[in-house]
Amino acid sequence: QVQLVESGGGLVQAGGSLRLSCKASGFTGRINAIGWYRQAPGKQRELVAFITIGGSTNYGDPVKGRFTISRDSTKNTVYLQMNSLIPEDTAVYYCKSEGRGVYWGQGTQVTVSS
Repeated sequence: QVQLVESGGGLVQAGGSLRLSCKASGFTGRINAIGWYRQAPGKQRELVAFITIGGSTNYGDPVKGRFTISRDSTKNTVYLQMNSLIPEDTAVYYCKSEGRGVYWGQGTQVTVSS
């Protein structure tokens, strides 16, 4: 199994920045990609960004140009740098690993005040 732990969420004013971390443990060698997803109240969970084992990245349209996903393989950690935050970015942010199995973290709350 793979365990994922997110951290770095919090309250920030519009225009500010946050960096989320997703640390993986367990059978990390089975992971092919890690993605960040978010879910706002009353809305469906949506893709924010993902990064593959080869380093390829992809972003959801609402965050392109503002968010950056990166990884530190030595720490088994994926980061999500979020800049120019807007109130619409308010959500619980989850990381998800894919490979030999799909695993989710417990989520971290991001709240952007106007």
